Amino acid sequence: MVSKQGTRWIQSGIVSFGEGCALPNFPGVYTRVSQYQSWINSTITSNQPGFITFTSTGNDSDLSVSLCGQPPLNNKIVGGQVASAGSWPWQVSLQISRRHFCGGSLINDQWVLTAAHCTTWTSASSVTVYLGLQSREGYNPNQQFRRVSLIINHPRYISITQVNDIALLKLSSPVTFTNFVLPVCLAASDSTFYSGTDSWVTGWGATASGANTISQDLREVKVPVVGNRQCNCDYGVGTITNNMMCAGLSSGGKDFCQGDSGGPMVSKQGSRWIQSGIVSFGEGCALPNFPGVYTRVSQYQSWINSTITSNQPGFITFTSTGNDSDLSWKKFLTDLLLEIFFHHKPQQKWMNTYLQRDGLKI
Repeated sequence: MVSKQGTRWIQSGIVSFGEGCALPNFPGVYTRVSQYQSWINSTITSNQPGFITFTSTGNDSDLSVSLCGQPPLNNKIVGGQVASAGSWPWQVSLQISRRHFCGGSLINDQWVLTAAHCTTWTSASSVTVYLGLQSREGYNPNQQFRRVSLIINHPRYISITQVNDIALLKLSSPVTFTNFVLPVCLAASDSTFYSGTDSWVTGWGATASGANTISQDLREVKVPVVGNRQCNCDYGVGTITNNMMCAGLSSGGKDFCQGDSGGPMVSKQGSRWIQSGIVSFGEGCALPNFPGVYTRVSQYQSWINSTITSNQPGFITFTSTGNDSDLSWKKFLTDLLLEIFFHHKPQQKWMNTYLQRDGLKI
């Protein structure tokens, strides 16, 4: 694949793979030649090829949008089981000395999104990011790994409350996109995730609360979004902010657990998977009436774009069907009166946070 600059034609790509041929929403995928200049020159020691810098006009945000969230090997989704290889090609494992400690998601060819509580205690030089893994150990033919060159925790992260539990990791060099290593799309700032929206969480975390070991294989679980109003009732008013979201079953049984922290929660829209949340915290694992709590990705589009100044991730608006029960004024007033008369007066902080969503203030 070539492009013209001035009087010269410059090869940008090598035909690699695709989903069928010329299908809607499935562009062809090419090996990016510019990433292999060093390898080519080290292999061809004399009469080396002519490398020329090609400069595009505009910005390159379309690059991530065209590729993100479309795993060609994801063709079956069943909650609570081992994920097949390539199902979630953006899933990464953060490791120190070959020991997994948190998850994360690939959002372009050189940046990973994770939770700040995973990275506030460690240095960039000690962390290695593994991509394309299905099993944490043993032979992984699709594996890539990169050292981390920079950790950027959200400047307003508060560990006690897990507010702004989000971080960005810059890899030491760009990864190569394959069927097993691809970026996820991110939920844009105007996205809506109403109660009941189907979501999937992936990771190598423990399979039971309090378990001493984490999963050997990447696992997947399907959980519905729980509205912030209900989640605040579950955890105690004021705990869940507008920068958080919740997901899980009221009966329990499906959730993330220790070792899944920092990993992605995604929902499918059309042919694309869009990351809505980052695994943040919870009460135990999969307990009834305690859904998992996630950092709400859509609230951080501006921060992410201001941090990653080139080759920005692909942000896509996710639109839920139905009604947002969190904004049901009648349900809110009913629950508020019950809270006042039968339990205790709600915290002023929670009331301000909730009411301001409808443009009102107390």
